[in-house]
Amino acid sequence: MSDSYGGPQDLGPEPVEEPEPQVPAEPSYDPSGPAPLGVERTPTGNADVDSRLARLGDADHLATDGHIEVYEDVHRGLRDALTALDARPGPPVPSPAGSPSSSSSPSSSYDNRS
Repeated sequence: MSDSYGGPQDLGPEPVEEPEPQVPAEPSYDPSGPAPLGVERTPTGNADVDSRLARLGDADHLATDGHIEVYEDVHRGLRDALTALDARPGPPVPSPAGSPSSSSSPSSSYDNRS
């Protein structure tokens, strides 16, 4: 019987773990803190629209969780302003029968020609 234990097998040198490269720490950033965007607002000439656009500046002084209220208010106001621009006056109100304006219609003037 042969006992052939040669000891531990030689696997070469043990692997050496290299340290992770040091990444510079990012500056602390509070995503919910107020941060002005610095967006320039050009007047449109419509006072109602301009006042709504100026209201967007209020979001610059609020935390991000407060922006939605400002955006919804501005959106609602702009939608109302557009609706007002689209409003057209209705057709003229018909005059009551027998009034002087009803007898001067074009068809009656042709009927009374000599």
